Amino acid sequence: MDIFWTILIGLLTSAGITVIVTISALFVAVILGLALALLREFSGKAWIRVAVDAYCELFRNIPALTHLFIIYFGLASLGLRIASVPAAILGLGLIGAAITCDIYRGGYASLKRGQTEAALAVGLTPWQTIMLILTPQALRVSLPPLGNYALQLMKDTSIVSAIAAPEIMFQARSMVTSSFQTTLIYATAAVIYLVLSFPLAVLVRRLETHFGQGRA
Repeated sequence: MDIFWTILIGLLTSAGITVIVTISALFVAVILGLALALLREFSGKAWIRVAVDAYCELFRNIPALTHLFIIYFGLASLGLRIASVPAAILGLGLIGAAITCDIYRGGYASLKRGQTEAALAVGLTPWQTIMLILTPQALRVSLPPLGNYALQLMKDTSIVSAIAAPEIMFQARSMVTSSFQTTLIYATAAVIYLVLSFPLAVLVRRLETHFGQGRA
């Protein structure tokens, strides 16, 4: 039991970093993703749409670990050193922006075009129509898939241990190296991930049920 409590306390200390990375990267992803979606859908300029599409393809189709290595090790070789936790937040946030951009685009695509014409007819400007009429509805439609993305992001934070970010898996590997309690350490880490993810998973299911009933 002494060994178990030592392991648990050590992993719980790192769980705080996991939560910080998850929340911070999610913030970057949802804000930047929305900005990209707005540019892609409403800019009216072909080169902007091409640039956004290129960004999304670049960050979706290259493994996340590769992006993290470029940000953490690649930039350091050029003289720009970023600490492991900020590098993890930046990398996961940029990758997430490509994912959330597509989620938002799906939300906008689900709206009826007549709403734009009606809003313009009553005197709203195009910008007011986008921000006051279309975007709130698109965000409502996008909430369930955004919740699923947030849940996946929390689990994906385990890869940032590869750039020495001191989250749960990094701490688990360090403890395995020093104590060789492999099964106990990784099993405890799995339980902590489950405890962290379960409330979010429940919220996602409720969002899906709520908005599914709304569409019905």
